[in-house]
Amino acid sequence: MSAADILPFFRAWIRNPLSVAAVAPSGSAASSLMVQGITAETGPVIELGPGTGVFTRALLKRGVRQQDLTLIEYGSDFIPLLQQRFPGARVLWMDAAWLHREKLFEGAPVGAVVSGLGMLTMPPDKVQAILDGAFFYLRPGGAFYQITYGPHCPVADVILDRLGLQATCIGQTFRNLPPASVYRISRRPQRD
Repeated sequence: MSAADILPFFRAWIRNPLSVAAVAPSGSAASSLMVQGITAETGPVIELGPGTGVFTRALLKRGVRQQDLTLIEYGSDFIPLLQQRFPGARVLWMDAAWLHREKLFEGAPVGAVVSGLGMLTMPPDKVQAILDGAFFYLRPGGAFYQITYGPHCPVADVILDRLGLQATCIGQTFRNLPPASVYRISRRPQRD
C-alpha cells in the first residue's frame, strides 16, 4: 500500500471518522478476498465507497473493464483522485442511500455490487435503503459483497429478512489493518 493511498484516506478519516470505515485503505489480502467471485463476465459492477480505489484496482485485475464500473463515493476528497486514476469509469458523488432514487441503469443489468461502506456505524434505515437500492439494479443471481471489521455480518438479520436476502461469510483475513471479513449478500431462493 502506497503513501498515495494512505495519506488521503487517513486525512478523510480524521475529518469524519464515522463516514470512513477504517483508518487506512484495505490491503491486498482483503481486496483479493472482496473480488474473488467477480470476473469480466460479471458485467457492470457498482462500487460503493471506493475511497482511493483499492477494490477498484482489484476489480480491474480480475478483468472488469473501467467502462463497466460505476464508482459511488460520498467523500468529496476522493472524487478527483478516483476520476484521475480511473478515467474510463463513471464516478458519481452521492450518498449510497440514494441509489433507488437515481436512474443509473435501465433495468437490472448489474452483476455485482462491491461495498467498502462502514455499515456498522450506519442507522438501520440507511443500511436498508442502500441494500434496497443496490438490489434494484442487481440482476437475478447478482450479489452484494460487503467488507466488515466486526465479528458478524454488518447487516442485521431483521433487514436481511425484510428484503428477502441472505448473507454468507466468504472469507476472513488477518493480513489487513484491521482484520477483515467479507460477506456475500444475495437474494434468498424462491420457495414454491
